[in-house]
Amino acid sequence: MTAELAEFVAQGDLFVLTGAGLSTESGIPDYRKPDGTRRTVPMTFQQFLSGDDARRRYWVRSAVGWERFAAARPNGGHHAVAALQRAGLAQHLVTQNVDGLHAASGADALELHGSLSSVQCVECGSRSDRAEFQGRIRDANPNLPRDVALLADGDAEVARSAQDAFVLVACPHCGSLVVKPDVVMFGESVPTATVEHCYAQLELSRAVVVLGSSLKVMSGFRFVSAALKSGKPVALVGLGSMRGSERADLVLHEPLGATLTATCERLGLQVQTEANATT
Repeated sequence: MTAELAEFVAQGDLFVLTGAGLSTESGIPDYRKPDGTRRTVPMTFQQFLSGDDARRRYWVRSAVGWERFAAARPNGGHHAVAALQRAGLAQHLVTQNVDGLHAASGADALELHGSLSSVQCVECGSRSDRAEFQGRIRDANPNLPRDVALLADGDAEVARSAQDAFVLVACPHCGSLVVKPDVVMFGESVPTATVEHCYAQLELSRAVVVLGSSLKVMSGFRFVSAALKSGKPVALVGLGSMRGSERADLVLHEPLGATLTATCERLGLQVQTEANATT
């Protein structure tokens, strides 16, 4: 099956869309089970705005999970995508992920849903570095638990007592307590300009490759749907259920790291990893 994927990508002009399944081998769980149903139910933007109790619940879980989330490193799948981009085959790379692992692997990806590397004040719109914000959270909450199991997107399961005791950290610019991750939360919409830019990239592409996305969320599936309607070839690669698979030209239910690395090897491309970058 790797040979089929290599043949598919060899012609280039690819619009590559990546999802949470690409980062699971880096230790970041995804939202969905193999059948596409959710493992966890994320907080919506509307819930986040509903009051300080909701924001305490969000930030205590995020604060506890942050250290492990931020320590995640790109896996073979990320490095293989970077190799495809360097070779000029993956001209247009869009990710639904907010973990920054594409950038860490040397790839240039449009982050469809933003990035957890910064936070944004809902009141004044100013942005702050997430690591700096985490330091302020730890200063205000020295008894936060550590070594808690990581969930999707840096979330973590935390006892209700820790949520109730959590002290919210204010925006350093205006003092508001309504500070959110600088991402498109569930219940928000991807900015129109970002969507239009992705459609323009799709129009310039020959084919679409989806890596590690169930495509259950319309923010990503709309591009696959548009490609299918226009007759562009579509390949879906991942371990779980993938929306639109019955109409795709190629569907591979294979682990992404090994599959993408083997694909690059078939194409004669060197996959640059952190290990061989220093040798």
